[in-house]
Amino acid sequence: MESNSNVLAALKFLDVASMSRAEWIAVGMALKEEGQDCSVWDEWSKNDTRYHPGECERKWKSFHGSGNPVKGGTIVQMAKERGWEPFGEDGCMGFDDPIEYDGDSYYAAFTPAEEKKPTEELMDYLLAVFEPEDHIAYVTNDVHQDADGRWVPYKGSFDRTRDEIIATLKRHPDDLGATVGDWKKEAGAWIRFNPVDGEGVKNENVTAFRYALVESDTIPVAEQDSLFRKLELPIAALVHSGGKSLHAIVHIDAKDYDEYRKRVDFLYDFMEKNGVPIDKQNRNPSRLSRMPGVTRNGNRQRLLATGIGRKSWIDWMDFAEGISDELPDFVSFADFKDHPPELPEELITGILRRGHKMLISGSSKAGKSFLLMELCIAIAEGISWLGFQCRKGRVLYINLEIDPSSCIMRFMKIYGALGIKMANTADILIWNLRGHAIPLSELVPKLIRRVKDLQLDAIVIDPIYKVITGDENNASEMGQFCNQFDKICTETGCSTIYCHHHSKGAQGYKKAMDRASGSGVFARDPDAQLDMIQLELTEDLKNYVQDGHATAWRLESSLREFENIQPINFWFEYPIHRLDTAGDLAKCAPEGSPMANLMKSSKYTTQEERKDSVNAAYEFLSPFPPVTVQAMAEYMEVTERCVRDRLKEMKDEYWCKGGTVGKYEKKKE
Repeated sequence: MESNSNVLAALKFLDVASMSRAEWIAVGMALKEEGQDCSVWDEWSKNDTRYHPGECERKWKSFHGSGNPVKGGTIVQMAKERGWEPFGEDGCMGFDDPIEYDGDSYYAAFTPAEEKKPTEELMDYLLAVFEPEDHIAYVTNDVHQDADGRWVPYKGSFDRTRDEIIATLKRHPDDLGATVGDWKKEAGAWIRFNPVDGEGVKNENVTAFRYALVESDTIPVAEQDSLFRKLELPIAALVHSGGKSLHAIVHIDAKDYDEYRKRVDFLYDFMEKNGVPIDKQNRNPSRLSRMPGVTRNGNRQRLLATGIGRKSWIDWMDFAEGISDELPDFVSFADFKDHPPELPEELITGILRRGHKMLISGSSKAGKSFLLMELCIAIAEGISWLGFQCRKGRVLYINLEIDPSSCIMRFMKIYGALGIKMANTADILIWNLRGHAIPLSELVPKLIRRVKDLQLDAIVIDPIYKVITGDENNASEMGQFCNQFDKICTETGCSTIYCHHHSKGAQGYKKAMDRASGSGVFARDPDAQLDMIQLELTEDLKNYVQDGHATAWRLESSLREFENIQPINFWFEYPIHRLDTAGDLAKCAPEGSPMANLMKSSKYTTQEERKDSVNAAYEFLSPFPPVTVQAMAEYMEVTERCVRDRLKEMKDEYWCKGGTVGKYEKKKE
């Protein structure tokens, strides 16, 4: 163990602001192993702009130690690498200062105090990696030098078992060459980490797909060691190459070659995602690694540790899935009770916050694309939309359905119909993907990458049926589909706005959130759902809208962040939607609703006529009791549902119980 004064002096020399996160964690682990208090690490960490109060303490608690911990020598070696010398402040070496090799790499930091014999080192490696009857392939003197001066191994030996080699090592404990043959001192020696059949050294000669080689020679050796331990790799043996890398022999435990390749691909991708660049040329199972015990250019290819990290691939997968689940940490409510978090600003006042999701649902005649384009303009210009004020911002409109030229012309027509200047058109970006649509799960990563530096406030996707994947009526599959909208919001910070169509059939009898086609997930997933339903015009309004180009609509809401709005009535007069400020549509009922069915009866249109029809039918049928709904429907030439609706309208005069109809007696005055 390093002296505390040496460790703390080295720590003082290190500039935390210039260190990687992996190095920062290694320092913390080493300080804890040396018996220091967390406050030492915390004070040192404060010199970095990345410092977050409380983070050191949380990480410190997660350092539980291991059979091969990161020690104070790591801190000392990091400081040496950066030019520190372990002398006194006057530049002189003290009498008690150790005299150490201080080479140009981290090699010296991994030299144990009591060095094992080369034969013992190789024996420990063989016992950790192989089974007694495994045939082992290795290369010592079967090498050549290529045109670039690099030493390249050939086949070497492959016909002896582990126990045969160990027996020879025991017979010649002081001469490694007597067992494996002499090697070129400039080249070192190699060994294959998976057993072979004794007939050759190709992939087809491998008899058990137990291990893969993890090697990274682009980051410092000390950082490699720290990262391998931090990521709890299931390492059977860890070998210093004698150069600038460590060779980690990692458990794969595959049943066959196909499973081996899949697991190695997962392992390498995992390492890359966690900041460890991997030499991917090592992915084949017959790959050579460095043999411990031999020397290479004066440095020992040293066995540093065996059996570290998790014990098996399955055990490690529990850790890997946990660290790579990309889920946020737990938070304590106590952290917020006195300092509540600031809510995202409202992009659409009273409807939608920035970074949240909104769905607009409606039938095919609603002009949803025009409505979304109007919203894009409202955000860009900072004006109101359907009566709701929009915060000025920047928006991307993803056009999946309309010809690119037609899309541009629609925006121009909407600007003209709204009667506003095109003052902030630069804040409307259009991504024309008609003919280029791909599943949303494939589109989202490309989208996130493209909008990274655009400072957008909203992303509009029109329409989603073009990118939908899975069965629209399957809640599980639609849940996965909708998760992509969350990813857009989380990764970009933008609001995500999209539209979807109604299911088939009449919608007036349904609640607004139940009208969208497919699984109910569509309506329940977004933070704001706005639903448009067409209104059945009264006769006087039908006469008013003689040309038939204007249609009437009602907007209803289902909001998570705000109180639901009062239904809003408006006209769609190509190419824009115009609020019904006169209140003409208030008396209109949604298409398909009971009241609309009553109002659009082919024979009776006014309330007086409807009452007369009921009175006439009852008067005709009453001499032949009981009077039934079915009999009244046949007499009136309407549906039974229509009869019940008209009876409800005259509930003070008639009662209906089951299928029987009766009339209340008038009270005597």
